[in-house]
Amino acid sequence: MTTDANPSLTPRRVFAVGLAGAAVSVAISNMNTDKSDSSAKPEGPSSGSRMPVVFLPHGGGPWPFVEVGIGKRAELDHLAAYLKSLSALPKQPPKALLVVSAHWEEPVPTVMSSAAPPMLYDYYGFPPASYEITWPAPGAPALGARVRALLEGAGFQTAENGERGFDHGTFVPLKLAYPNAEVPTLQLSLKRGLDPEEHLAMGRALAPLRDEGVFLIGSGMTYHNLRAFGPAASPVSEAFDAWLRETTTLDSVARDRGLAAWARAPSARQAHPREEHLLPLMVMAGAAGTDRGTTAYSGTILDLRISAYHFS
Repeated sequence: MTTDANPSLTPRRVFAVGLAGAAVSVAISNMNTDKSDSSAKPEGPSSGSRMPVVFLPHGGGPWPFVEVGIGKRAELDHLAAYLKSLSALPKQPPKALLVVSAHWEEPVPTVMSSAAPPMLYDYYGFPPASYEITWPAPGAPALGARVRALLEGAGFQTAENGERGFDHGTFVPLKLAYPNAEVPTLQLSLKRGLDPEEHLAMGRALAPLRDEGVFLIGSGMTYHNLRAFGPAASPVSEAFDAWLRETTTLDSVARDRGLAAWARAPSARQAHPREEHLLPLMVMAGAAGTDRGTTAYSGTILDLRISAYHFS
């Protein structure tokens, strides 16, 4: 969650949750893509095992690198206990990370193309240290070309952006999950219009990456209503989250049908007046294929229910 939706909001009303420090150092090989052929496939994991697909809550602003003073310690520790295990989830170290963040929308799906992406501090109103956070992970231009080829093969127009930096939907969780910033990382935008079926289709097109050593991560929130943030909204968050938890565990046909019609779910529009923080889940569900989802984390912050889902 972020404060950029409404300048009148203060950091205490930001839902600031984040990944807590996994000290796992992994050696990552370069993507083995032939740059002369944008559709060439990187070499997959030696065992042939598929990479998992994850939808996680990224929190808001610079937490936990800067104290913003919200949430109970027990709640935050519970979330941290889940999030710090994220880098250990793949059975083999990933060759690259592909992140779909709620904080990037473009007219067509767009990939970062810089070999050394800068930081994008897409929040405001926090202490100066919030704008000094670094996470110098290498970019993944070759993976970007592969992503574009897969999406275009599925009928999408695509684009690239050589100046875009890692936004807080990416650098906050990944700085904690991969603190050494060694894994090549690529961000892919949402598609403006936020059509759930289009984002499910994007995920289906990207599914082959799971067999090519790429760990797919959707970064958003299961509750994101900055104007109704606090204990009074607990029944709304509980109702919608319960529907999500049930829906993500269904078979792929029923799951995707339900997610495409998410706005008809209980309390849906109260939980998500605008759905940008939910759409990364659609991309991940599409990439999951026939894998059923599991609820990897379900907790509360300020009595608001949030969850994370894994497909593997």
